[in-house]
Amino acid sequence: MIMIWVLLISTILDYVLGDPYSWPHPIIFIGKLISFNEKKIRKSKYIPLKIGGFLLVIITLVTVVFIISFILYIANRIHPIINIFITIYLLYTSLAGRCLDKESKKIYEALHKENIVEGRKLISYLVGRDTDKLSENEICRATIETVSENTIDGVLAPLFYMLLGFLIGMPVQFVFIYKTINTLDSMVGYIQHPYTEIGYASAKLDDIVNFIPARIGSILMFIGGSLLGYDWKNGFKILIRDRNNHKSPNAGYPEATVAGLLNIQIGGTNTYFGEKVEKPTIGDNISSLSVKHILDSVKIMYSSEMITVLIMILIMIFIS
Repeated sequence: MIMIWVLLISTILDYVLGDPYSWPHPIIFIGKLISFNEKKIRKSKYIPLKIGGFLLVIITLVTVVFIISFILYIANRIHPIINIFITIYLLYTSLAGRCLDKESKKIYEALHKENIVEGRKLISYLVGRDTDKLSENEICRATIETVSENTIDGVLAPLFYMLLGFLIGMPVQFVFIYKTINTLDSMVGYIQHPYTEIGYASAKLDDIVNFIPARIGSILMFIGGSLLGYDWKNGFKILIRDRNNHKSPNAGYPEATVAGLLNIQIGGTNTYFGEKVEKPTIGDNISSLSVKHILDSVKIMYSSEMITVLIMILIMIFIS
């Protein structure tokens, strides 16, 4: 029963607080650790970058799990209540729903005020593609794609690994193994130079750990969007038809779900580091993309999160 309260409090804290910039955040530490390890590996004259990429993953994961386990061990030795508080805090920081909500709504406000320069600046914080020449339509598309994909990466996948961890008494370790891999992918997992070789292992491992969450999560997003009154028939059609219309084996699932539910078309060509990357489109252009669809994608995120937490609670009650 305590773990159910830990789950509920963690998700509520994310919804209420998000990620205050002045608070210490584990992902910032993980990002600095990745940068430090990457620089050390790149400086080595004896390690090929592709092998170095595997070392980067192993060293970073071992370090993160060791530090978290050590902190929780010491906290538990001092008092179990302290351990619970730290567990709640760490699980709360693993969720990015409120942060994604805030950042996407900033873009919505900028575009609503026809401030495309600000919109480009804000979306540049969320995506890896070049943003300095994006049109309003392209900014909307990038934002919706980001919210859709990060509904899995930032919300549903952490909850999935949290649940697995709860089942064996290691929720924090499990979720931060996932978050570390996800952060590695976001920092170095690109096919473009200079990350092609050193980022290979991070990108492939991220594909593996997101394989199941992307598929289960997309079903939950479909259910959540359908309950909100979006077009469930088209949502199902596009999910089945376009789920593989993406270079990532996983990102197409949530993007196809949202595109179908909202009757919009996303995907297509993007530019990364000055190099154009051709991608298939996802969905049909039934409704023209607009800033309103940004808000719709956020609603689908929250709806699917609520359904996921409810299912987690039922599973935890059943096995307790």
